[in-house]
Order: sequence, then structure tokens, then C-alpha cells
Amino acid sequence: TTLEKWLKTEESKSVGWDSGDGESIGHKSGEHIIKILNKKKTDLTAADYQHMQKVYGYVARHMAQKPKDPKDSNWDYSLKNWGHDYRKN
Repeated sequence: TTLEKWLKTEESKSVGWDSGDGESIGHKSGEHIIKILNKKKTDLTAADYQHMQKVYGYVARHMAQKPKDPKDSNWDYSLKNWGHDYRKN
């Protein structure tokens, strides 16, 4: 997927808060999103639904803080880690 390709880039790994093990929280979120997308709806867990709510909240808050020149910014990269490309909406 596009998200899987993005998460392999240096740009993806260059932004976000460290989760304590060297990987950003947003990067881990992107990996969780990929797992969710690869599941059948009937196999989704309560934790998956909680994560989807977390992603929705993060994206909504982040979109409210859109910079004047968002292209290729940390803001842009962080949103992509969370599975959202503002240019596609």
C-alpha cells in the first residue's frame, strides 16, 4: 500500500515523538493502521477500534494546525505516518 511504502522512507522516520524505543509514536501508529487494513471487519478487536478513534482524533487536531506551506513539512510527514495525506482529500 501507499502507507507501507511511505513508512519505509527516511522522511517518515524523521518526524514524531520517540516512543521510547527509537521509533516514533506516529510511525508505530502507521504500522498498526496497516494491520487493521489487512484484517477482515469481523476480525477487528476493541483495541483496533480504539486505535481508529485515536487516529481520527489526531488527524482532526493536526488538520486544525495546518501551516501556510505544508508541503514536505514535518506536519505533512507526521500526518502521513498516521495514514492521512491531506493532498488526497
